[in-house]
Order: sequence, then C-alpha cells, then structure tokens
Amino acid sequence: MAGIDQSRIIRFGRFEVDARAGEVRKDGVRIKLQQQPFQLLLALLRSAGDVVTREQLRQQLWRADTFVDFDHSLNAAIKRLRDALGDSADNPVFIETLARRGYRFIAPISGSSSGNGTIAAGIDGPRTRLLMWWVAMSTIAGTVAGAVIWMLWRATFEVSAH
Repeated sequence: MAGIDQSRIIRFGRFEVDARAGEVRKDGVRIKLQQQPFQLLLALLRSAGDVVTREQLRQQLWRADTFVDFDHSLNAAIKRLRDALGDSADNPVFIETLARRGYRFIAPISGSSSGNGTIAAGIDGPRTRLLMWWVAMSTIAGTVAGAVIWMLWRATFEVSAH
C-alpha cells in the first residue's frame, strides 16, 4: 500500500481515515486528532505491516530546518494517536512499538476509492507471508497424503483381486 491515494478512505477496525479531508472517524463519528498524529497515522498506514523507523518518521514529519526535541515530539504524537484510537503500547491492536527501532501498524486495513466499493489492501508483511507459506505447505502435504493413500488402496485392491 505504498503511496496512499489521497482520494481513498482507509478502513481498519471500527475506524476510517479520509486522507484527503484529514479526518479520522470511529463508527462514522469524527475523532479530533491534531495534524502531527494524523500525519503519523498516514505514514504508518502507508507501510502497514512493515517497521517504520524513528528516522524515517523524523524525515517524513519534521522538516530538516525544524529544531525540536524529536524524541519527545514523536513520543507525544504516538501517545496522542494511541489515545485517539483507544490503543495501548502494552497490548497493541493497531500500533506496535519496536524498542529503539520504530513502529509498525499491525491491524488489517482496507481501502476504497471514492464510490468504487472496497478494495482489499491487506498487509503484505512477514505474518501474511508466513500464513500463506503454511497454507501452501498444508495443501501440498494434503495432496501428497491423498496420493499415497490412493496408491496404497490401489495396490491393496490389485493384490486382493489376484
């Protein structure tokens, strides 16, 4: 989901984000969210499932000529965002903290272009790849097991027929 289309509505859990209008809604009700936490949310959604480093966030959200206590500002923005989403650092549903590295948006998301219905956007992260690997291996194992059982049954039938 690299590059969120500004005309899209991004949905996760009971929330939807209108990137163009700069709004977050929960069950259709607008939630007050300051600009910086909103931009932080968009940055995390753009890389859903992947780690977004603190340095990447600094580059995306704070101009090079801005002099702020970056760590304090980022931590405050994350806290405001989590408060708005009802999320927790200890038991995250949406935003996972990776100590001294960055953050990861962990909830499944979907998006829709204006009026075109829902388009699955999913997470193409390590968890999804692992799940797909397990499904593929299970399918192969089931196919092999079925073939072995059929061959044994056929061999048994041929022996008993003679």
